[in-house]
Amino acid sequence: MENEFVVLVVDDDIVSRTVVQKHLQKAGFNVVTASNGKNALDLFDNHFFPIVLTDWMMPGIDGPQLCRLIREKKTDSYVFIILVTSRDSKTDIVSGLECGADDYLTKPIHPAEMVARVNTGIRILKLEQSLKKANEEIRLLSIIDPLTGCYNRGYLNEHLMDELKRARRYNHCLSVVLADIDHFKNVNDTYGHQIGDEVLKAFAQCLQKEIRKKIDWVVRYGGEEFLIVLPETKNLGAFSMAERLRQAVAEIIIGAGAHELNITASFGGACVAFDNENTNDVSMDMLINQADEQLYRCKKEGRNRTNVIEFKV
Repeated sequence: MENEFVVLVVDDDIVSRTVVQKHLQKAGFNVVTASNGKNALDLFDNHFFPIVLTDWMMPGIDGPQLCRLIREKKTDSYVFIILVTSRDSKTDIVSGLECGADDYLTKPIHPAEMVARVNTGIRILKLEQSLKKANEEIRLLSIIDPLTGCYNRGYLNEHLMDELKRARRYNHCLSVVLADIDHFKNVNDTYGHQIGDEVLKAFAQCLQKEIRKKIDWVVRYGGEEFLIVLPETKNLGAFSMAERLRQAVAEIIIGAGAHELNITASFGGACVAFDNENTNDVSMDMLINQADEQLYRCKKEGRNRTNVIEFKV
């Protein structure tokens, strides 16, 4: 099985390039070759290469210049660069490292040493991957509600205003819907908090299943209350979505010991529609408060209902 880290070998001498390629492939590496610095940069425009092994002396763009140009590129991950040179003075080596190289090889190349230095680069790249994964896990912990898997209030505060700005910029609609599990306190009082947590998880899963993927998003707003954000959605569309959610929630069955538990929920929503003539500001709190008023109306009218209005600004 070939190594997942593709090595880009850059050398204008076809014999040297071929020898390096064969030794790396024999060691299990996936290798792509380039005949000069410009060719290497053209390949970089279409593919990402985590490891570059480049000759120093080349016509046009030489090795050190190629190092600098690669470092100027915006890449999602780090590029480990090994500079191959016949120059072995400390001054030359320092000069190459200052141009952006991470390591160097002196000619004539010893195959085992080359493979060892490439593997050193792979260890560094794997460490970077581990750090990025750990940072992503930390980031998710900071924005995700651990019980339900929905976004939390911190994410809402950061991103709902962005949705409002985007809707205003492009004269689009934006709707939000507050959903509240009916009589949730009775669930906790009757069946206990463990069953209550199962209800919350099942409710959140139902909401996330029904919304548009990668467009709409759900926030645990507080306790048994959730906020659904519906970009580019008019009030009738928001009502349709909320009503579909309400019906789906009513079909949830949760085991509670020897009993089966059914739940219902109320949905109150508000939509803001921007146009070129609308210059009034709309804050996140204003929009959510309008949705909250509709949710309160649902509760007052008996719960298990849906109300959505267009918020006039």
